[in-house]
Amino acid sequence: MFDLAFDRDAAEPAYRQLYRRISAAVLDGTLVHGARLPSARALASQLGLARGTVEAAYGQLAGEGYIQGRGAAGTFVASVAVSVPTAPAAPPRALHPITVQGQPMPFQMGLPALDGFPRKLWTRLAARQAHALSPPSLVAQDPAGIAPLRQAITRYLAVARGIAVPPDQIIVTAGFQGALGLITRLPGLLDRPVWMEEPGYFLGRDGLIAAGARIVPVPVDGEGLDVAAGRVLAPDAGLALVSPSHQSPLGMALSLPRRLQLLDWAMTNEAWIVEDDYDSEFRYVGRPLPPLKSLDRAGRVLYVGTFSKTLFPGLRLGYLVAPPALTRQIADLAARLNPLPAADAQATLAAFLAEGHFGRHVRRMRQLYARRRAALAVELERVFGAERVGLGAGGMHILLRLDDGADDLAAVEACHAAGLAPSPLSRAYAGPRKRQGLLLSFTNLPPEQAPALVQRLARALSMPLRP
Repeated sequence: MFDLAFDRDAAEPAYRQLYRRISAAVLDGTLVHGARLPSARALASQLGLARGTVEAAYGQLAGEGYIQGRGAAGTFVASVAVSVPTAPAAPPRALHPITVQGQPMPFQMGLPALDGFPRKLWTRLAARQAHALSPPSLVAQDPAGIAPLRQAITRYLAVARGIAVPPDQIIVTAGFQGALGLITRLPGLLDRPVWMEEPGYFLGRDGLIAAGARIVPVPVDGEGLDVAAGRVLAPDAGLALVSPSHQSPLGMALSLPRRLQLLDWAMTNEAWIVEDDYDSEFRYVGRPLPPLKSLDRAGRVLYVGTFSKTLFPGLRLGYLVAPPALTRQIADLAARLNPLPAADAQATLAAFLAEGHFGRHVRRMRQLYARRRAALAVELERVFGAERVGLGAGGMHILLRLDDGADDLAAVEACHAAGLAPSPLSRAYAGPRKRQGLLLSFTNLPPEQAPALVQRLARALSMPLRP
């Protein structure tokens, strides 16, 4: 491999150094797509590190899409949208560990229920697409995505999300980061400040910073993004990145008055809104909320969706609904900067959508998640107290609040040592005032495991257990 020299006297942990070196090598092309990495055991022996250190680094790399585990075949470099590199000089972040064999750790964020995915059905559809392979399909495909997939996404959005757009406004992307990479390349878009929810999605913030954006953290409250505060903090902003249906990470929805205020701000200031609708399908109280895009009459919203959170992260497929005024520019950028998975993967997803399997899968997952969410919430409230448990109306995680004097990064490290993988709330803040807490995914936790896992969590945090 390339140079993996370590500074053993550095304050940065060894797994972070290994993660940084490998991710940088993927982004700059030193490690190419499809390259096979040594096993965790072999690399640990080569570098004189503990095997767990290498597995932790591989875990973060897999969780962020740099590498893929393929069972007994080994671990390989995945396809990465190089237009959105990790932000330079970002502070060390706690990991989303995953074993090399691909099994999630308890509370790990960013993963749907892997045990609930219909693998046999997906395999059958994939085999059917392979058998239907024809000479024209061997030619380079439309960089905006194959036509059947764009048409299937159009139908899904019209029925499930109330968004009526033609297929030519749909740009298939390599997940959320692929969409953000295209958006940030639009000429002049980042010349003005960018509103970002505070707290907000850290990968979105990192991608914007890497692209040279001037981030302005705008506070959120019980109604979501405080538009009035944004007008005071940066009245000349030209872009806002928001998650209206289920705010990331606190979980509230953007109220209707705030939605209208935000749309009015964008129209009167000739600004743009990036709507990250990352897990809107999973709402457990009331009906799913309509997206901001469905209210957009002035064409100021760039709507981003992903299938990684509903199907499986390794798919690396999402989409961007471009406003009419920007469709041609974004399509041109896609032709140059939008590496997509092979056409057969797109075709399999198109069939999964068109034949109704996606809708049925989402309904099953909503029911499954509701049971797992309820079981975890009951145990967290029993052990830690209801006042510490943040339970929104939807989403795929629960927030466990810690005291303001606590250090949630240290808490996460203690949890990792206990075989648990929550994420720190403080990582979602850009400004110096950070709330402390743990984000706990319930998607891969069967209800019967909740009591024992919450007890283990409490012991890892050295918090007294309630009787």
